[in-house]
Amino acid sequence: MSGPFLGVIADDVTGACDLAGTVAELGHSTSVHLGAPHGDLDADADCIVVALKTRTIDPDDAVAHSVAAARALLDAGAARLYQKYCSTFDSTPRGNIGPVADALLALLGRDAVSIGTPATPQAGRTQYLGHLFVHDRLLSESSLRDHPLTPMRDPDLVRVLSAQSAHRVGLVPHAAVRWGPSAVVDAVRSASAEHVLVDALDDGDLDVIAAAIDDVDSPVLLGGGAGLAAALARRALPATAAAPLPAVEPGRRLVLSGSGSERTREQVAAFAGTVLRLDPLALAGDPDALDALLAATDEALAGDAAVLVSATDEPDAVRRAQTELGVERAAGLVEDALARIAVHAVDRSGVRRLIVAGGETSGAVAAALGATTLRIGRLAAPGVPWAVADREGVLVALLLKSGNFGGRDLFTTAWESAP
Repeated sequence: MSGPFLGVIADDVTGACDLAGTVAELGHSTSVHLGAPHGDLDADADCIVVALKTRTIDPDDAVAHSVAAARALLDAGAARLYQKYCSTFDSTPRGNIGPVADALLALLGRDAVSIGTPATPQAGRTQYLGHLFVHDRLLSESSLRDHPLTPMRDPDLVRVLSAQSAHRVGLVPHAAVRWGPSAVVDAVRSASAEHVLVDALDDGDLDVIAAAIDDVDSPVLLGGGAGLAAALARRALPATAAAPLPAVEPGRRLVLSGSGSERTREQVAAFAGTVLRLDPLALAGDPDALDALLAATDEALAGDAAVLVSATDEPDAVRRAQTELGVERAAGLVEDALARIAVHAVDRSGVRRLIVAGGETSGAVAAALGATTLRIGRLAAPGVPWAVADREGVLVALLLKSGNFGGRDLFTTAWESAP
């Protein structure tokens, strides 16, 4: 094997797991490395994913981390670079999808072009005439309109990306995709743009795009959600058999929810066990609030049932906390508290299986546990795989979930597929 067929730079850990789990389900060996690499990556995998936490940080920092990850992936022999962003294009007018894509293009050379689509039909995300849909609604009419960190109020992705990038942004419309790979290649050339977004309504469209990429003359930076990566994986023959996950010892179960998404609110409401509430305003106003919550978590975990610690709340309550504390401080308080609860639960309470809801929260928890790599296992739901991390010699099973993924009963049913 000369190297992985795909090297992925993901802007958050749940997106990394989404893509890795999807590719692994297609028979490819896949590894996830957490954080910017500080040494050589293990090249003995068909697909290597570097999971960063760059979606909402300063654009300059996001660029630096992403370029470092890309260099490490190229050094590991990756045949293609893939910029993984959310299937709902989560970003703000300053980035970070555009600035990172610009920097990765510069790394690949002056004639490079980025080709991508966030379309992930299995998750209900499709792109038509450059507009992003969530199931049957425009992105701007979905619950993502009020995302607490990246409110998405413009469904026109060409316009959104143009505001973030120094380069031209073009579109390959669905009509060209329906004509097949050659028409897509011609449309990419005709777009005369450095960044090209491609319409896709189903997996067949994604397969056409994947086939077209092989015939593009310029160096190509790929981009998108897990959907296009799956299409690329369907075209590649698995070179290395995926090793079975190591056994995780029996232990207690804990759910940590930091997402404010509509689907996560439904999952929290459907959870039938003990629920402990985490309030950022209480954390900010009472120095003893976190210690009290740690003690309550210990007590709740004394039984055999799973326990949920949730900062998930209705949008009005989230906005109230953001108004009083500031957006960054409110988010930071929640992430730090849930991360400290995770460490305490593993080290002191015998928790060995954790479900974490929310991309930023998942990144904070994984970092606090000291995880550097994830072994990817079975999917508990589309885009939501179990993984195993090493916590100072103790194996911990983690389900790191994007806020909008999974069925209403995921916090109950996911344990059935846990390692």
